[in-house]
Amino acid sequence: MTAIYKRLNDSPAARWTALLIVSFTMMCGYFITDVMAPLEDLLTKSPAEGGLGWTSDEYGFFSGAYGYINVFLLMLFFGGIILDKCGVRFTGTMSSSLMFVGALLKWYALDNSFGDAQIFGYPVQVALAALGFAIFGMGAEITGITVTKIIAKWFTGHELALAMGLQVAMARIGTAAALACSLPIANKMGAASAPVLLGAALLCVGVVSFLVYCVMDKKLDASVAATEEQEPEEGFHFSDLKVIFTNKGFWLIAILCVLFYSGVFPFLKFATKLMIYKYGVEPELAGLIPAMLPFGTILLTPVFGSLYDRLGKGATLMIIGSLMLTLVHVLFALPILNEWWFAIAIMVILGIAFSLVPSAMWPAVPKIIPMKQLGSAYAIIFYIQNIGLSMVPVLIGSVIQNYATIETAEGITYDYTIPMTIFAVFGVVAVGVALLLKHIDKKEGYGLEEPNIKK
Repeated sequence: MTAIYKRLNDSPAARWTALLIVSFTMMCGYFITDVMAPLEDLLTKSPAEGGLGWTSDEYGFFSGAYGYINVFLLMLFFGGIILDKCGVRFTGTMSSSLMFVGALLKWYALDNSFGDAQIFGYPVQVALAALGFAIFGMGAEITGITVTKIIAKWFTGHELALAMGLQVAMARIGTAAALACSLPIANKMGAASAPVLLGAALLCVGVVSFLVYCVMDKKLDASVAATEEQEPEEGFHFSDLKVIFTNKGFWLIAILCVLFYSGVFPFLKFATKLMIYKYGVEPELAGLIPAMLPFGTILLTPVFGSLYDRLGKGATLMIIGSLMLTLVHVLFALPILNEWWFAIAIMVILGIAFSLVPSAMWPAVPKIIPMKQLGSAYAIIFYIQNIGLSMVPVLIGSVIQNYATIETAEGITYDYTIPMTIFAVFGVVAVGVALLLKHIDKKEGYGLEEPNIKK
């Protein structure tokens, strides 16, 4: 006999619809996150050549701005607490709105000329664009932890890793679209601001879609209450943070996260220019090769997520992915086979690595941390991740400016050996952390190597 009351998330149609809605919001956000990456060469050209005259240092400062508010003002940390205390509806609406506001400010900065005026030693245009990106980054990261908790809320006991993998895949559609389309749009419209304006419009739709999700979430809470299958969850207390801070597995996942993502996202910020100056790709096509990475993850992340759901081996997947990340950056650093087809082959390997690690890493957190602290746990991980995402682009931009820029009779060129070696070091350390995580999992019994779907 069918129960009169049924949890809404027990319905496959309902939980997959909820996933689609929140994933769309994140996809729009990722478009803005990476929309400027293919424009680096355009931004750093002189105004006489049709560029904006930014330096590599200024571009690095701008690229790192994504995490400045999160890192220095601890907003991700507070965002996690707000999430656990106020719930996904309030937090997601607030954070997605912040993304939209930040995107608009970023567009305004790029669409206007401010002459020679400076703020804190940077041109006003660079400073305002960085501020907009920082506000956007604050909203995007809080939205990210909110969506991750939403997926855990709807899919725990079901296809959790697959759901998280599909969310990542949809986010990568945004990244891929940005990398592939940003430069052609900018060239066609004659303005670097044009693709940013498109992204802001998409984000407006994304905010509206999240409001639609809020209706579903309210119905889910009502259905859970109606079943009376569980006691009301005790509210979050600051003392609960001790559960997180004293957990060895949590810290290893957090460290692995910052190392792995520092070897991927900052790399993508500079990858288009790498394709131009090391592999001889035409500027109009250079963004298409880095775009292959997110396209690959669109297909592979759900596959690996489903594999983890059914077979387990989460820690092993993280080790393999970290090894592949290291191999990729070693190959990019070596002065061999400077051909476009070799760059594509390496990018394919990076795409596989970028599918393996997230598909196992994010579903691993609910196995280690209780649900009521989950928002704060993801927030702390995202906070630590943002330290890398904000500092590494600044580091790489400075290294390129001071150690990789070569003036020749034909003009300026770049040697990417040192920057790629730095990325390779991140990969080596990530391998060590992943191995240690597997050891701790065996000792503590987290269940990272066990399947998510209980038979």
